[in-house]
Amino acid sequence: MISFTVYGEPKALKRHRTVRCGQFNREYDPSAPDKSDFLAKCQAHRPALPLTGPLKLEIIATFGRPKNHYRSGKNAGRLKEHAPNWHTSRPDQSNIEKFVEDALNGIFFKDDSQIAHAEVLKLYGNTPCVGITIKELELPLCTLDTN
Repeated sequence: MISFTVYGEPKALKRHRTVRCGQFNREYDPSAPDKSDFLAKCQAHRPALPLTGPLKLEIIATFGRPKNHYRSGKNAGRLKEHAPNWHTSRPDQSNIEKFVEDALNGIFFKDDSQIAHAEVLKLYGNTPCVGITIKELELPLCTLDTN
């Protein structure tokens, strides 16, 4: 099992773009610099060799709270009673998952197609970060053939 935290606001994968350069089309990845920075922060936790079996990926994306979640005046710095704990706006959890998978692909695991199960939680907290846990999966007992 590999488990670590990357501090900073969670990022979502941006779609590849195509631009016209004269007679040619050129594709580029607008997330490439963000993925590179993210991977650099993860390098200390990388395995000696990329994992090769089926994997479970757990991601906890903690977003910093906006100012309107806090009270003002003499109670400044205290949360309002109705301030949400769950982050239910953009970026989508699937784009956060894909960003992490793409950034770690080939370094932590051989290919992101190995991820057989993934869980992503989006919530608010005081310190923006992304918690990542990668576990190797074993076959559940309920799926074993008993014949």
